[in-house]
Amino acid sequence: MKWTDIHQIAISLADSKPEVDPRYVNFVDLRNWVMALEDFHDDPNHCGEKILEAIQTAWIEENE
Repeated sequence: MKWTDIHQIAISLADSKPEVDPRYVNFVDLRNWVMALEDFHDDPNHCGEKILEAIQTAWIEENE
């Protein structure tokens, strides 16, 4: 996965962190959790606030 794989990342986070409410995740933790996903392989510098917001939104939608 890469940073642009927003929905895949959201699904992986929902599966790997079922105890976490994504509405209350800060971007530092979110970035670290994404980079720690087993299938994630992208440059950490290619991530910005807009990408993290999109991931968080997709994760919230995935949990609904």
